[in-house]
Amino acid sequence: MYVRHLSLRDFRSWDQVDLELTPGPTVFVGSNGFGKTNLVEALWYCASLGSHRVATDAPLIRAGAGRAIISTIVVSEGRELAVDIEIAAGRANKARLNKSPVRSTREILGAVRAVLFAPEDLALVRGDPSERRRFLDELASIRRPRIAGVRADYDKVLRQRTALLKSATAARLRGDRGAMDTLDVWDGHLATHGAQLIAARLELVNQLAPEVEKAYQDLAPHSRPAAIVYRSAVPTANLDPETLEQELLTELGRHRQAELDRGMCLVGPHRDDLELRLGDQPAKGFASHGESWSMALALRLAAYGLLRSEGSEPVLILDDVFAELDTSRRRALTSVAADAEQVLVTAAVDDDIPTEWRDRRIGISVCERESGRASKIAEVTT
Repeated sequence: MYVRHLSLRDFRSWDQVDLELTPGPTVFVGSNGFGKTNLVEALWYCASLGSHRVATDAPLIRAGAGRAIISTIVVSEGRELAVDIEIAAGRANKARLNKSPVRSTREILGAVRAVLFAPEDLALVRGDPSERRRFLDELASIRRPRIAGVRADYDKVLRQRTALLKSATAARLRGDRGAMDTLDVWDGHLATHGAQLIAARLELVNQLAPEVEKAYQDLAPHSRPAAIVYRSAVPTANLDPETLEQELLTELGRHRQAELDRGMCLVGPHRDDLELRLGDQPAKGFASHGESWSMALALRLAAYGLLRSEGSEPVLILDDVFAELDTSRRRALTSVAADAEQVLVTAAVDDDIPTEWRDRRIGISVCERESGRASKIAEVTT
């Protein structure tokens, strides 16, 4: 798969841009703040329906505009597919496939398959569990688009149940038994959707684990062996959703009083974690700076290898990472990128790019307009 065309309207710093892209490596070169990362961020949004830089959509809309539009044409196995997303301010986003509207933006998931590595990925190792859960859920949704719906349903139930827990204690003091009966109903909904999400994550981790081990060994052959383990409050030896659902209901019953006391949900996949291990220690808190970078990179390369093994070559996006890596890690990443159908790279200076690459380079510069500063593109070399 490769992206043949990218068009942006009022996305981040870009009021308008149209790019024709080709297979192989393409490097966007420009000083920090000129908008090169915004280009690959838009492509990643098409693949994951999220940004790797911010948690909400509002910052993606150019200041003063009411909406942002991302339009791409991807080529997979000789067939073209047009994907359009409208990111709106204060209302639901819209999407189209081959110019036909879809009911939900989630229906475009899988149309663009990509793997992105960025400096923000260090948070996968050093950050909160939410960073690692998002990594799993994004990858699971790219592989199996229906998982995005499961995750959305679970999040909706979680919000409803949390609101009920906050009000249930006062209702119980008034003698209102109905609130507790309603909580039992929401327990069932949370267990049903939560079990499906946990099962999807477990399946993914089981397939990803050997890829992570191999990728880390290639990156840091003299370091301790790497491993990943899914950690949950419920037993996870069985991948069957029905079994996991019963385990969740049991744990919810066990934690009922504590949840009422604290007014929050203490059991479910929103509390789980992907533990990253080096040898017999967790990477978080014990890995050196170099080991942390290797682990973060290993996760992304493992995701790339897994998607590639399933028959659809993903687009590899490398956002300003070569400047962060030492020589050996650069070499390992370059080796993987050399075989990719399409690689999109951002860099502040030409010296950050491997000298052996025969790539197309697109320079990002800034021009002044009467309405204010705007970015423009000029191709440098091919």
